[in-house]
Parts: sequence; C-alpha cells; structure tokens
Amino acid sequence: MSDDRCCSGSGGVMLAFLAGGLVGAGLALLYAPVSGREARERIGGLAGDLRKKTDEWTGDVKQKVEGFIDEERSVIKAAYEAGREAMAREKARFETPNPQ
Repeated sequence: MSDDRCCSGSGGVMLAFLAGGLVGAGLALLYAPVSGREARERIGGLAGDLRKKTDEWTGDVKQKVEGFIDEERSVIKAAYEAGREAMAREKARFETPNPQ
C-alpha cells in the first residue's frame, strides 16, 4: 500500500506545482548570464512579489474562512433554537392533562 496522504487533493498538487515553479525560477536566475548583484536584485524583487501575493492570498482565505464560520454559526444557532422550541412544546404537551 502506498501513502498518498502527503499530496492528495488539489491543494497538494497546487502546492507541489508552485514549489516546482519557484525552484525552476530560482535556478533560471542563478544560471542566467547576469552579474551577481543583478541576480540578487532580481531574486529580491521576486521574493517581494511572492510575499505580497501570499499576503493577499492569506487575507482572502482568512475572509472566506471567517464568512464560512459565521454562516455555520448562524445555522447551528437556528437549529439549537428550533430544538429548544420543539422540546418546550413537547414538555408542555406532556405536562398538561389530556381531557378525554
């Protein structure tokens, strides 16, 4: 049996793809016929761009997760209230004598 948990799903594939792209871009910069200073400036620029993109991405993910949590919280609260009301109705039905 193989252990496919490390890269299962689209998230793992996407992460592997991005990591490969970053390694390839880094190697291309290191082997490009430019001076060391220019290569360092390019790498620094790419790192800055990557940092900005990851900050934007994490902000988007955080907003989506918070929205999802708020939606689920309201659903759970509504279900809880419906359960309390149903319990109160049934309790009242059994506490009052049934005239027959």
